[in-house]
Amino acid sequence: MTGMKLPPCYIGLDEARQVLAEMGVELSPRQMKRAADRDARGHRKLPFFVDPIEGTLKIEKGTLADIYNRLQVDALRDFNNSC
Repeated sequence: MTGMKLPPCYIGLDEARQVLAEMGVELSPRQMKRAADRDARGHRKLPFFVDPIEGTLKIEKGTLADIYNRLQVDALRDFNNSC
């Protein structure tokens, strides 16, 4: 069947670190926490949210991978445009 989307898969900080590590992005627990915490303006580097039931930070697994894939595509486009 085409057009069927998989249900979202929400993961916590440790699982997010693992997903990124599998993509070759090695982060320490502290680096991951800093990416998830709000800055002075109230913004997060990555779109984590507080799970209303557990009270822990979560992110959708596919969104996390998409962000890194999009950044790589943008970098390649910028590189090709500079040549």
